[in-house]
Amino acid sequence: MDAGSEKVISLAQETQFAPNGIVSRTLLRTPAARVVLFGFSEGQELTEHTSTQHALVEVLSGECEFSLAGKPHNLKAGDFLHMPPNLPHAVKATKQFSMLLTLFKPVQG
Repeated sequence: MDAGSEKVISLAQETQFAPNGIVSRTLLRTPAARVVLFGFSEGQELTEHTSTQHALVEVLSGECEFSLAGKPHNLKAGDFLHMPPNLPHAVKATKQFSMLLTLFKPVQG
């Protein structure tokens, strides 16, 4: 998507899944934010990592386990999660699932 113009898309139609894989696609990128659509096959995972940005996760379909600072949280379609910068986190697809990830840079003071 072009950040300078309007556009409507169907997240359900845009979500892609790969057998035994993870598909990610950046939908929007601006100097301050990035929006990424993910499709995870059941059993796929991202190992623990951190980000220097704020992160918002909206689970669109299926189910997953998000570990935040080592504490597991079972999420399903319709759940919304905020992660502050530098929080160790990991995600595993307990069923095929999709999510929308929005990353935005902390305000510099």
